Amino acid sequence: MVEFRVLPDTAAAAAMAGPAASRFEHASGRPWIVGRWERESVVSAACGRDRVVLFGPADTAPDELERVLARVRSVRDLDALCGRLAGSFHLVASVDGRIRVQGSVSTVRQVFHTSLGGVTVAASAPTSLPGDHRVDEELLAARLVAPWPPWPISETPLWTGIEAVPAGCYLEIGADGRGRPVRWWTPPEPHLPLADGARRVRRALRDAVAVRARGVKTISADLSGGMDSTSLCFLAAADADRLVTTRWEAVDHADEDRHWARLAAADLPSAEHLVLARDTAPTWFDGIAAPDPEPDVEGPFAWIRTRARLTHLARRVAAAGSASHLTGHGGDELFLGNPLNLHTLARTRGGGAVRHLRAYRAMYRWRLLPAVRALLNGDTFGGWLAASAGTLTDPVREVGGAPAFGWGIAYRLPPWATADAAGAAQTLFRRIGASGVEPLAPLRGQHAALQDARLCGDTIRRVDRLTSREGVAWHAPFVDDRVIEAALAVRLRDTTMPDRYKPVLSAAMAGIVPARILGRATKSEYSAEAYDSLRRHRADLLGLCGDDMRLARLGLVDPAALRAVLEAPPPSSLTLMPLISTFACETWLRAVERDRVPHPSNRVPHS
Repeated sequence: MVEFRVLPDTAAAAAMAGPAASRFEHASGRPWIVGRWERESVVSAACGRDRVVLFGPADTAPDELERVLARVRSVRDLDALCGRLAGSFHLVASVDGRIRVQGSVSTVRQVFHTSLGGVTVAASAPTSLPGDHRVDEELLAARLVAPWPPWPISETPLWTGIEAVPAGCYLEIGADGRGRPVRWWTPPEPHLPLADGARRVRRALRDAVAVRARGVKTISADLSGGMDSTSLCFLAAADADRLVTTRWEAVDHADEDRHWARLAAADLPSAEHLVLARDTAPTWFDGIAAPDPEPDVEGPFAWIRTRARLTHLARRVAAAGSASHLTGHGGDELFLGNPLNLHTLARTRGGGAVRHLRAYRAMYRWRLLPAVRALLNGDTFGGWLAASAGTLTDPVREVGGAPAFGWGIAYRLPPWATADAAGAAQTLFRRIGASGVEPLAPLRGQHAALQDARLCGDTIRRVDRLTSREGVAWHAPFVDDRVIEAALAVRLRDTTMPDRYKPVLSAAMAGIVPARILGRATKSEYSAEAYDSLRRHRADLLGLCGDDMRLARLGLVDPAALRAVLEAPPPSSLTLMPLISTFACETWLRAVERDRVPHPSNRVPHS
């Protein structure tokens, strides 16, 4: 587990260092980086007064960093190094009196910062920053949006006075202690044909797994049966001395993942396979009402429903000798065909839009005229975001009923959100939409893929904090920078094939993963798990929405309406999705209260 604070080389900043288990110093002797980290997770080098530190798995060594430092004249000159290294890491550098603090494209490694008395302080977590920060209730209302609010709302810290470094940027802190974001990365043009793109993805994934397996005696990995986790297992088997795979036993006896996982396990004879049995492993929502002894109060935890399962898994693999676990999360975000790409293909000569549209119409039963009208949509990202405010309170059941080629999915507030919560969220959507905000990428499909990869990275960062308590680092190689770049560089007409499942990943893994496994064209769904877990833990969930419900105190949720859904769950699992964001917010507020962090002082006004 790595947690640190970065300070400029000033006397005022040095006073903010505080006690720390580990530290790096400026050439002046003042504290530069303070925090706690394991020695093996750090690579550092110095050359004269300049220095650089990498936290996390990175495909480099101190002697290479020394050679790089000998050539650079400014922090900007480190772009080339950051653009080629495999892995997932924070980079902190000091060159010619200026500091560069950088995370990853996916936010697995994020950088937060605040300014106190004109001095910028950066950190790997908002809770590591000094100052008296309070909860922003308008943002909290927007966090009730399901399945999760869109970018940039999803990445805006809930603590006032704290900012996150924007996508594709690093934070530069000058000699005077003042910081500013500087863009260093932009998404690639999707120009590579399938064969070339697959080779690049293959190389990036191989490097991503290898950098984590290097020097590790035992590594563990998910083997759910899906193509993503299966690919990582076969890559890890080639690099690791010892591989331990894990699979959750599903509630649904018809679940297909079990069959595909068994096929993969049979082709990995040297690996050890752990099956986490249904009768001994935690289910969704297990322990959700129990206070966390070490609460992570950065913000609501998107995977709150599986918190107990993640801890259970970490303990099992730790007992098996693993301190590093690979998960296949991020593969769907990058390699599933995205219908939003049709908007770009329709404007690309020779893009094959007509053929692709015909196939998607047959798959989703779209009528022709609504599909054509949707393709003609020319909203800017800001215009689309502002317009989304008007549909936040529409019924969830209407999602997916008609073709939509905007900048993202249809976002919805739950029916138990109050009018005050809806008003606060709608105001925020409209204000940010009107601010001139630019998308993560100029193409809609690429923007959506980056947003989803960053949401995945945000969750992986939080999971890693949780599992690190058990001595297990959590890794998602699919959302490493080099893998994201490789996936985004493939031509859209080759990634959007409706008749092929994850065509780029399938081509990339040919010859590594057995052909009979790459031939899978289905994906399991987990509604049976959701309903079974709700039944098992209904009492705990109802207890969270009683008279002392924190979201109700703030005027954001009608607890009676929420209890009604828990007592009589709707027949469509889609309508259950808002439960996750609501309970993530509620349990977070309780953790904030217990952690003695200042509680929101201003309630959302009642109508």
